[in-house]
Amino acid sequence: MKKKVLIVVGILFALVLAFLIYGILTTRSHSPLETVSVSTGKLDVSVNYCRPYKKGRLIFGEENNNALVPYGNYWRLGANDATEITFSTDVVFAGKSVKAGSYRMYAVPSAESWEVSLNSELGEFGYFEPDYEQDVVKVNVPVQEAPQETEQFTITLTSDSTAVAMDFIWDKTMVRIPITK
Repeated sequence: MKKKVLIVVGILFALVLAFLIYGILTTRSHSPLETVSVSTGKLDVSVNYCRPYKKGRLIFGEENNNALVPYGNYWRLGANDATEITFSTDVVFAGKSVKAGSYRMYAVPSAESWEVSLNSELGEFGYFEPDYEQDVVKVNVPVQEAPQETEQFTITLTSDSTAVAMDFIWDKTMVRIPITK
């Protein structure tokens, strides 16, 4: 009898383990990794992030409405790994000075504006909130209506001779951060 119970427990354990491994191995196909970059003059900016899909869900909104990204809560600006941004030279990030280097980037969205932060803690899985003591800068930027509904979360970097515009676009929401030298 004891042997049969151990066999059943072993089979159940193997099934749960297989399910977890399958989830880990297929997560990138659900929210693929993307790198965007731009160069203007002596400034190079690149962002590494994972791109989740809307899939008919409410993206931004109140927690009690089951929004995927509830207002007032930490969001890693994508899925899976923490989103990271790299500057080749010192920049002004939405009006605040930031030294050249790589940073973890995250947001706390609200209906009217987002608080976007750069944090010196790198290499972490994005689901876990950062050590807020390592925040380098926090900026508040207004929410805009996106030109069209966007199914997959997208970060774009565009430049002209004086600045880089970084846009976060998902669903019907867009947030723009100006980056200058």
